[in-house]
Amino acid sequence: LVADLRAMADLVIDTTTLNIHDLRRRIEEAFAPATPEQVACTVMSFGLKYGIPIDADLVADARFLPNPYWDEKLRPLSGQDGAVAQDVLGRPGAQEFLDAYSRLVDVTCAGYVREGKRYVTVAIGCTGGRHRSVALAEALASRLRREGMPVSVMHRDLGRE
Repeated sequence: LVADLRAMADLVIDTTTLNIHDLRRRIEEAFAPATPEQVACTVMSFGLKYGIPIDADLVADARFLPNPYWDEKLRPLSGQDGAVAQDVLGRPGAQEFLDAYSRLVDVTCAGYVREGKRYVTVAIGCTGGRHRSVALAEALASRLRREGMPVSVMHRDLGRE
């Protein structure tokens, strides 16, 4: 019924898994004033088995890295835990991925500024959204913050299992 309206929308927020507090935060992030030369960024981790976030502007797949789930010591932890983050970020290709993806975000955001867009949602997925995507999302957010970008992090599926 609202397909035509949705097609005209500048922002679509999937509220399926959001509570009222998360929804408020997403709305504030999207509409809070940013400087004219800056884009506000949400870096989101997610589990591919739960579907790709419909509100993501950029989507990456972290399943090219070994899954910490198969290490019994790391399985109960998440990508927010130091041991998992070290495991994920220390793997071959992880730092190269972060280098390339942060450059892609920079290029995309520069274009968004030229087009008058003031927010971007960057999503990184892995199988369950617990280990690899969470560690990479946190690391990417840190890099973008160091570059001066206003960044928030959201772990859509963390704790879902």
